[in-house]
Amino acid sequence: MKQALLVVAVAAAACAGATSTVQAQEEVDKAVDKGLAAAFDNRMFAGPPGAKAYACFVRRYDADHLAQHPKQKVRAMKLLVSAEDAPEDKTTNYSFRLGVAYRHRSGNFDSSGYCNHATAAESGHEIRFECGVDCEGGGISVALSKDDKSAIARLASIRMWNRNKPDVEASEELLAGADDKIFRVDRADLNECAELVTDRKELAALRHK
Repeated sequence: MKQALLVVAVAAAACAGATSTVQAQEEVDKAVDKGLAAAFDNRMFAGPPGAKAYACFVRRYDADHLAQHPKQKVRAMKLLVSAEDAPEDKTTNYSFRLGVAYRHRSGNFDSSGYCNHATAAESGHEIRFECGVDCEGGGISVALSKDDKSAIARLASIRMWNRNKPDVEASEELLAGADDKIFRVDRADLNECAELVTDRKELAALRHK
């Protein structure tokens, strides 16, 4: 499937910080049909997002799958997408957290950033989230399967951090390679993604959804 997008979702933030990223997000959202964007939100969050909403997707690849994809580096993936009203800006902010376990190494690796609506060029009508990591850390796009039971995550590269070593020096790139370009992750209970949340208040809010 072509990766070209009619709208590029997150402009290069280049370490400009979250404020600049959200501003870029707002500009892109203005270019997307509001009805299509709202319909996508309803599908992603199983209804209008409201003040705060989450969607969790998980995939643990079994031995058969990995045998058929010998070059795949990722053994397991968790994706948490969130939406939060920003009344002062009269907009909704979208973000993501990604957790990865690798096939041939120990440890858990995380990444996170901001998302916004984008339109896929090949269809002209398919809406997806295009999500980016600050400081030119790459990112992912997130679409939905036709039955909304899975998310389709696409990447070229994304910066990941070892969960036990969250400093800058511990970051590394997950590159698409031959078998790590597209991931189907299945919708799961929000508790499955709780480990991706570090803020206690947000964790409590997620567990009460």
